[in-house]
Amino acid sequence: MNRTIRAAVCSVAMTGLVLGLGACSEAVDQVDKAVDETYEVTYEVTGKNVDSIEFHGGGGKAMEPKTESVSKPELPWRKTVTLRGIMPAAVMPVAADPEGAQVTCKIIHKGKVLEEQSAEGLVTAGGCTAESPITQ
Repeated sequence: MNRTIRAAVCSVAMTGLVLGLGACSEAVDQVDKAVDETYEVTYEVTGKNVDSIEFHGGGGKAMEPKTESVSKPELPWRKTVTLRGIMPAAVMPVAADPEGAQVTCKIIHKGKVLEEQSAEGLVTAGGCTAESPITQ
């Protein structure tokens, strides 16, 4: 009887190990696909007295994206970029004006607003960051 139970336990353990390795392999495949997949977002910035805009432009590594910048942008400002994998979309307008500044930023993917923020004041930074739609 002990031999039968031991054989059954070993069989279940081996099946679990094989299934576990298969699930792990699937997860690795999904991560590899997500890292290589690209997506497009459009950044929009509106307001007044915006001095600069920094944004993830698609270069760099997923966890260390290259930041690009524009000085004294003409508003409203729009920029469409292609990002890769799990790289987050991010845009940060900065404004400083003694009479008050105002900024609004949006991140749009396939017509849907992923993130929108607004700020007002003497010195204003109205940043938007959105998770990669590939990871959702």
